[in-house]
Amino acid sequence: MARNARPTAAKREREKALIERRQQKAAKREDLKRHKAEQDRPSDGIDPDIAGITPGPQPLADWQLEE
Repeated sequence: MARNARPTAAKREREKALIERRQQKAAKREDLKRHKAEQDRPSDGIDPDIAGITPGPQPLADWQLEE
């Protein structure tokens, strides 16, 4: 059987949705990039994730203490 060679309305809707999704992703990427650039960085070079951690043995947790 022969198929309809013309694009259907459903295909046009799918393509519109794909284009819109791509535009939303690009906008989200730009927002994240802008937010990351605006974020305050400490000037002393200390990583905020490990600030305040002391090297060496750590004190025992409550559940590890023997009574």
